[in-house]
Amino acid sequence: MFLIKNVFLYDPASGREEKTDLLIENGKFLKIGQNLSEKTAAGPDSAGSPLRVLDAEGLCAAPGLIDTHAHFRDPGYTHKEDLHTGSLAAAKGGYTSIILMANTNPVVDSVPVLSDILKRAENEKIRLYSCANVTQGMKGQKPVDFDALAAAGAAGFTDDGVPIMDASVLEEALEAAKRLNLPVSLHEEDKNLISQNGINGGGAAAQALNLAGSPREAEITLIRRDVDLAVKTGAPLCIQHISTAEGVDLVRNARKLNPRIHAEATPHHFSLTEEAVLRCGTLAKVNPPLRTEADRRAIIAGLADGTIDLIATDHAPHADHEKAQEDFTKAPSGMIGLETAFSLGLKNLVQPGHLSMLQFLACLTCNPADFYGLNAGRVREGAPADLVLFDPGAVWTVEKPFASRSSNSPFLGMEVPGLIRYTICGGEVVYQKSFGNDSGLA
Repeated sequence: MFLIKNVFLYDPASGREEKTDLLIENGKFLKIGQNLSEKTAAGPDSAGSPLRVLDAEGLCAAPGLIDTHAHFRDPGYTHKEDLHTGSLAAAKGGYTSIILMANTNPVVDSVPVLSDILKRAENEKIRLYSCANVTQGMKGQKPVDFDALAAAGAAGFTDDGVPIMDASVLEEALEAAKRLNLPVSLHEEDKNLISQNGINGGGAAAQALNLAGSPREAEITLIRRDVDLAVKTGAPLCIQHISTAEGVDLVRNARKLNPRIHAEATPHHFSLTEEAVLRCGTLAKVNPPLRTEADRRAIIAGLADGTIDLIATDHAPHADHEKAQEDFTKAPSGMIGLETAFSLGLKNLVQPGHLSMLQFLACLTCNPADFYGLNAGRVREGAPADLVLFDPGAVWTVEKPFASRSSNSPFLGMEVPGLIRYTICGGEVVYQKSFGNDSGLA
């Protein structure tokens, strides 16, 4: 048994904000309330069970965080990340549930590949789920066997990293997703409009580097097409890593017609603008690119009014030598995010007053749990004991080494608030930080 005393609990699903005690047994929340004691824990079912007591005075608790969009590069690119190192990074960042993207090698377009990932994921101490692809080989032409992949445990369907250009293929996928009640999540960049990705087309950084970049219309045109298809089919759809003000408006209007349409915001898109490329070079190269301050503020406004209800990291690890290429166009796009996402949200959303703590945490807990149908994201009696304990007043500096195998972050050297002290999954401590030391146990 595990008794956590004197913690300030934020539970967005119930709206609970109060100081309380949490009693955990057999991987679940047994009791939640004030003044719980060792005597309370000594019930008829706990005979012989050792009791661990943690006085969490000064700390806050929330449901274990959920990331709906992460790349662990396994199989195929494990020099960047694998299931284990990705799990370590997740636990350090307060995450207990991760939904993996399917652009691996081989891609996740068949039951054997999906089953292999899910089987190996059972060895980790956080909860790993995986999407399957929408199209065979991620080529955008022939749909996968949705029923077989759903039966094998696919959390949803995505060709993330590659846009689906054939509208008829996408409509077929959305019809299948509606029937199976599983999300389709889409990378929205019309490749026909892009000559050099990873930087905002026509913006100050692109002009300074003499690059064409990715125009905002590349995102806008596909979001417009795809929310229309989702309205037509009534399917559950996620617009991934939204980067433009116009894209936010399109989702805002479409959700009035189909509330099963959702959108993700990444910490880098609500924290940075294209100016970061001039400071950080390829560490700030990402698809879709960082855009303008007006776009950043529109994304924050979308989070504040509920248009965007998911915060996803798009954790995209790359080896140092891959990012260090002098030719900007040759370096891969993407940045790691699991270990910094929570603090960046506090810094750029909560502390300035754009979102309340409960609004912010909902985007990381109950909202993604509800959309993907996970038994997670809530602190309530009988629920899985997935929990993050954090010190909201502590300030720390983003620096190497990361728990991730990669270190491609444009936030290196930045001071950020909110230190994760404990991550608990299924009642077990999988990460803790105390006395200046990390203990990654996942």
